[in-house]
Amino acid sequence: MARAFQNIRLFSELSVIDNVKIAYNMHVSYGLAASILRTRKYLEEEAKITAKAYELLKIFHLEDKAEELAKNLPYGEQRRLEIARALATEPKLLLLDEPAVGMNPHETKELIELIRWIRKEFKLAILLIEHDMGLVMGVCERIYVLEYGCLIAEGTPEEIKHNKLVIEAYLGEEVVN
Repeated sequence: MARAFQNIRLFSELSVIDNVKIAYNMHVSYGLAASILRTRKYLEEEAKITAKAYELLKIFHLEDKAEELAKNLPYGEQRRLEIARALATEPKLLLLDEPAVGMNPHETKELIELIRWIRKEFKLAILLIEHDMGLVMGVCERIYVLEYGCLIAEGTPEEIKHNKLVIEAYLGEEVVN
């Protein structure tokens, strides 16, 4: 399981490539001694990690920024980097906590396509917490709606769109029969 936070939490003083490589390092088989002595096994695994990290950066259109500090990326690119780093942990479940927060409509549209693509290509489940209903309706197969921590509705996007409780809670309109 991996998570991308609502508030971006990158290693801001590290390069873009190093942010992704750190996540891959949870899968290494060499030990501390091999890394200190820079053994053949260490060098081979690090080369593989670097190659895999560049592949992910290419997918997220960040390969040309690999050597830049993460803090110097624009907001939308920082968000993509955080998701790329989460995917580098090779999860079966990806938790996205309000990934569209702070994004403009163009960036949100790109995010919708990216999430759809990730689900298909990485063959993983995605749990999305989001207030942007365009994004929710655009990517979710099943939706659970909470109001003050209580479940008020669940269903497909089509069912949720027409649910009276959801309309009243989130649009502030009383539904007339």
